[in-house]
Amino acid sequence: MEDNNNKSEINENNYISNGNHSNGNGNYNEDNIKVLEGLEAVRLRPAMYIGDVGERGLHHLIQEVVDNSIDEALAGYCENIYVTIHKDNSCSITDDGRGIPTGPHPVKKVSTLEVVLCTLHAGGKFDKGSYQVSGGLHGVGVSCVNALSSSLIATVHRDGRQVQQKFAYGKPVSSTEDLGATDKTGTIIRFYPDPTIFNTVTFKYSRVADRLRELAFLNPNVSITLTDERADDFDEIKKEVFHYRGGLLDFVKFIDESNTVLVKPIVVSGSDIGYNDLETKVEICFQYNNSYTENVLSYVNNIHTIEGGTHVTGFRAALTRTLNTYAQANINKNSKVQISGEDFREGLTAIISVMVANPQFEGQTKTKLGNGEVEGIVRTIVSEKLSIYLDENPAMAKRIIEKATLAAEARMAAKRSRELVRRKSGLEISTLPGKLADCSLRTAEDTELFIVEGDSAGGSAKQGRDRRFQAILPLRGKILNVQKARMARILENEEIRTMFTAIGAGFDDDFDAEKSRYGKVIMMADADVDGAHIRTLLMTFFFLYMRDLIVQGKLYIAQPPLYKLKKGKQEYYAFDDRERDEIIQRIRKDIQNRKSGGNAAIEQEQEQTPDIVENEDVQVSNDGIIISRYKGLGEMNPEQLWETTMNPETRTLLRVEIEDANEATRVFQTLMGEKVEPRREFIEQNAQYVKNLDI
Repeated sequence: MEDNNNKSEINENNYISNGNHSNGNGNYNEDNIKVLEGLEAVRLRPAMYIGDVGERGLHHLIQEVVDNSIDEALAGYCENIYVTIHKDNSCSITDDGRGIPTGPHPVKKVSTLEVVLCTLHAGGKFDKGSYQVSGGLHGVGVSCVNALSSSLIATVHRDGRQVQQKFAYGKPVSSTEDLGATDKTGTIIRFYPDPTIFNTVTFKYSRVADRLRELAFLNPNVSITLTDERADDFDEIKKEVFHYRGGLLDFVKFIDESNTVLVKPIVVSGSDIGYNDLETKVEICFQYNNSYTENVLSYVNNIHTIEGGTHVTGFRAALTRTLNTYAQANINKNSKVQISGEDFREGLTAIISVMVANPQFEGQTKTKLGNGEVEGIVRTIVSEKLSIYLDENPAMAKRIIEKATLAAEARMAAKRSRELVRRKSGLEISTLPGKLADCSLRTAEDTELFIVEGDSAGGSAKQGRDRRFQAILPLRGKILNVQKARMARILENEEIRTMFTAIGAGFDDDFDAEKSRYGKVIMMADADVDGAHIRTLLMTFFFLYMRDLIVQGKLYIAQPPLYKLKKGKQEYYAFDDRERDEIIQRIRKDIQNRKSGGNAAIEQEQEQTPDIVENEDVQVSNDGIIISRYKGLGEMNPEQLWETTMNPETRTLLRVEIEDANEATRVFQTLMGEKVEPRREFIEQNAQYVKNLDI
């Protein structure tokens, strides 16, 4: 008999209702209409305003306040910004701009400082007399920071007076207080992130530094100082000053420091009036290196437009047409090679920065510019300035055309290789690679693919897996470093072709994560130096040719244990030295408890146990705890591998995420590129952070 009370039903007007109600309106009446006052909406749904409540959202708070100071700099009133992470994990941002107005607001009849900090969509950015261009167009930035802080203190230097007001959880807890005379101007915002909102309230220095460095490159007239006071020893306090007078020129050099440069950076700048009679300023810097990938970073009013937009489209169109015209007229007059836009962008590093008075972004996240007039402005400026550069620098022009010609020839070879791969495999389920042990389920969201290092570990994984939803793909040795190879060579690599075919979602420009045959792709390698190298090679491959797999949260790293501890019949697994030590302490505490209970057998057992016995891989402590260190996955039997690394109930997986695509690109270039010196410097700078060194 069916229970109709829990069934949804469609009434005669096609409205869907629950069916389980007594008054005909589903208890939906006047009392259900809630009005959120002030900043309550931000606290109720913080992710709508700052993205999430994890580490990314936490650091977004700093960005929102700093963006206000940058807007003051764009208006010509701020030269110095100071960001300080204090010992109590609060953060203060100080600038020498004009200072937020503090007098009574003509409409709200309270302090204007209070209006700015406690009201959404309130600020000078809606008045073009105050800011010609700005990044924070929605006017919700600093008020969101206030809403999501357990405490915020705003101090303003303006009109010869120093004024302060305090807030908590988005509400004022004091009126404005005059602290005396001052000869400075500017604003100081110190805030304490609310631990009841965020998963973590600990700021990450490197993440803050990356964004501030980026802003300093984009704004050469501004000096940004970052200080971290959280060190125990005063001498260890971190402090960096970001000030790059070369602007985008320095930015391009910084990004390309790990590559061999083919031509000197080319700077293009100019401005024009759009159809709305508002000025758009364009500044672009680009150069070519010996790599095979394109790296274009685009910004609108200092906002990083990850998905590009009309400014990027205009640049690419101008670059392709101008270079093609020059090549046909001066170099490749009789060449049969057809150079495409893709070829002209191989090895290109470019920074595109535009200042738009009224930018129209596609989506709240501001990741793509939609202003149609900007495309034409950028295309015109780049075409004109680049044509002049090519005529005045024929040697540089020849290098660029030769690079593009080689790229075109390689593209045609890669096309033939792609067709060969498709003919051989069809990228179809019916022609899956023989070494793949597939699963029986066919719904992608329920399945997972383990990419396993070595045939030995692959054999254990195949035996230990759950065949219903776990597939195993063993790799032989280390795959090709794709950072240093063209597509034609990549497609010749058997292990890479095997991964393309097994995942079944295409590759490079054809890749579609939605078509992946598996909901999770899990890299499983040994917890040693070789294993780390294999994971790095795999992540380089996925980042460059299957990036959406990472963006959609489908790429993971398995965490096999480093140690097995045994005491009597009990076995324990530890994934690092800290966990090993904690387990040892728990075992010893248990032994003490049992001893105090009068267990003579335990006492006798301990007295007869030797003090310590060591060999290469096993230690026996003086209280009989056997500690084994695994050299690799192949040492585990199928049952151990399942229980520790593959069983969804007991395993630990690390999801691979991209925090900052710019920084990730630069790190991959440093670690996996041709140049040795930047890699050595990176290792020297980061050696202090290594926790487990296997030598």
